[in-house]
Amino acid sequence: MKAAVVSKEKTVSVVDKQLRPLKHGEALVQMEYCGVCHTDLHVKNGDFGDVTGVVLGHEGVGKVVEVAEGVTSLKVGDRVAIPWLYESCGHCEYCTTGRETLCRNVKNAGYTVDGAMAEQAIVVANYVVKVPDNLDPAAATSITCAGVTTYKAVKVSDIRPGQWIGVFGIGGLGSLAVQYAKNVFGARVVAFDINDDKLAFAKEMGADVTVNSLKENPKEKVLEITDGKGLDACVVTAVAKAPFNQAVDVVKAGARVVAVGLPVDKMDLDIPRLVLDGIQVVGSLVGTRQDLKEAFQFAAEGKVVPRVTLRKLEEINDIMEEMEQGKFTGRMVIDFTN
Repeated sequence: MKAAVVSKEKTVSVVDKQLRPLKHGEALVQMEYCGVCHTDLHVKNGDFGDVTGVVLGHEGVGKVVEVAEGVTSLKVGDRVAIPWLYESCGHCEYCTTGRETLCRNVKNAGYTVDGAMAEQAIVVANYVVKVPDNLDPAAATSITCAGVTTYKAVKVSDIRPGQWIGVFGIGGLGSLAVQYAKNVFGARVVAFDINDDKLAFAKEMGADVTVNSLKENPKEKVLEITDGKGLDACVVTAVAKAPFNQAVDVVKAGARVVAVGLPVDKMDLDIPRLVLDGIQVVGSLVGTRQDLKEAFQFAAEGKVVPRVTLRKLEEINDIMEEMEQGKFTGRMVIDFTN
């Protein structure tokens, strides 16, 4: 089968790969689509360590074609998603308290184990999530990572209907964060970016206000639209340092800033502001299996509509380069159906 694997030159090679036999509790999935995530770019570049030879991909959607002994949760023909959470230990303090993504022995698809950017993939049956029948499978790839990540982040922000939330970075994640915040949580949304095309996209996705941080002062603009109060929460999906600092500047006392993007940098935190105004800065890592089920359901109801562009597996390095240069909006999705 063809698979996209990390190579030593910080590129991706499309190679022929032979899969091993299934083990107890596993299933074989014939891939239909696999989204390309910014985390794939980090993995390819070795930002999280050298994983040369691993198959990329954690936004996979496909149909089960074989199940091994011990599988009771899946049957042949089920359409499933392969997310970043490939498997956790199931018994540690995190797994038993609804925080399985923080498991210290977690396995991640497309990083610590082979992922979904291949014609076929082996999965642990109990850790894949079924895709609703009325959700387009190509669109479902975006929910599998970007969608569940932003849905969880907006939940973590504690935003309430009618309150103001900021979304920094309107890429594949940010555009979905706008939709979840607006259409699921009933918030008023301010979208921040430095690209006018992406801000226009955010407006199309439901943002109430857009701010180009290169052309306007984010703090001044926020104080203007909130009568001097500031935002109730922020979600930062950007992959640069500045938006994280700006997010802390634009929220009001008692607000929460949720960090999602992964720039290889450190924030500058005004400690007296954090203490005296009770500002919380928290990280949010993808989502659990239950979060993904919920995120899928909202997408199936049409409350969140990912914008996807289908590409060929052989274009993977072009996609990575375009991603680094911020050339596209929405999500690029590898099409394995043709």
